[in-house]
Amino acid sequence: MSAGASAHRDQGLELELVPHVGVGPFRFRMPVGQARDAAAGWGVFRVAAAPGAPAQIHLTHDPSGLGVSLGFTKGALSDVEVFRFRQEEAGARVLLDGLDVFRTPSDDLRGRLAERGHAVGEDDGLGFDALPGLDVILAHESGHRHPVDEAGCPLHYDYVLLAERLG
Repeated sequence: MSAGASAHRDQGLELELVPHVGVGPFRFRMPVGQARDAAAGWGVFRVAAAPGAPAQIHLTHDPSGLGVSLGFTKGALSDVEVFRFRQEEAGARVLLDGLDVFRTPSDDLRGRLAERGHAVGEDDGLGFDALPGLDVILAHESGHRHPVDEAGCPLHYDYVLLAERLG
């Protein structure tokens, strides 16, 4: 396993998001074939290549339901999308600057990232928060049932886009 991901004894997963670098064994600008080989050899995820031209590779961590999509531009890895696990009891963790993105309440996560010196863009009303200095977008976008507060709003982010360069 890579330094960017490890498996827990409870079949959980710890996946580190490294801005401007990549996720797990996947590095920005990595060619499609190399990314496909890394995914297949990693043994943590089930791999499903997108049909047709390889613009995406989809990965699923079956024990937790965590999903990862690798996006390619001109044959090289340019972005990684991570979708929150579906099994709340699973030991899956997705870390950004040491913070658990999908288990830390959204408001707390924004504050803690700001305390660490990361600029956090204002919610655009669509549930997206940008971290422009990190080329990261956090969002509440899933249709899956995740924990909500008393008003029915999601407690945690359920989507992360990590890009080599946004915009």
